[in-house]
Amino acid sequence: MKVIASSLRKGNVVDKDGKLYVILFAENIHPGKGTPVTQLDMRRISDGVKVSERYRTTEQVERAHVEDREHTFLYGDGEGYHFMNPETYEQVAVPAEDIADQAPYLLEGMAVQLSLHNGVAIAMELPQRATFEVVDTEPTTKGQTASSSYKPAVLSNGVKTAVPPHIGVGTRIVVMTADGSYVERAKD
Repeated sequence: MKVIASSLRKGNVVDKDGKLYVILFAENIHPGKGTPVTQLDMRRISDGVKVSERYRTTEQVERAHVEDREHTFLYGDGEGYHFMNPETYEQVAVPAEDIADQAPYLLEGMAVQLSLHNGVAIAMELPQRATFEVVDTEPTTKGQTASSSYKPAVLSNGVKTAVPPHIGVGTRIVVMTADGSYVERAKD
């Protein structure tokens, strides 16, 4: 589907020379003299190469048709990570390298948003928060709880984070999936 360049926004997927690009930044520039242009910073989905392009605002750009659907994470194996559409029960396999940085936060049964293009997953969005158990941390020292210092900890998914001094081994905590930072003690 062709759209004018000035209508493109962050997160849109465009088809340029047969390759898919996700838009990271879009800005319409209207100089005092000359033709208005749209500046796009994009990342090629196939290999992650970042590209910067400039189009006249009225120029036509091919926008790729992408479906955003909720899927449930099933399991990970040598082929990658497997997800199921809860409505149709169709399964989708996503290669491990496509979601390498987000993989540690996947939990069995977790609902995620997959962006699909022609039945192939091209992007994944995790829930903002996830709950994990602390498997290793320093013991609590008497009097240490009064200070606002954090101590290192290893979670059940292998991610290292910093937790308040009162958190011990075996405690379930909530972390942000974007960076693994501590939010709160789990309420379950």
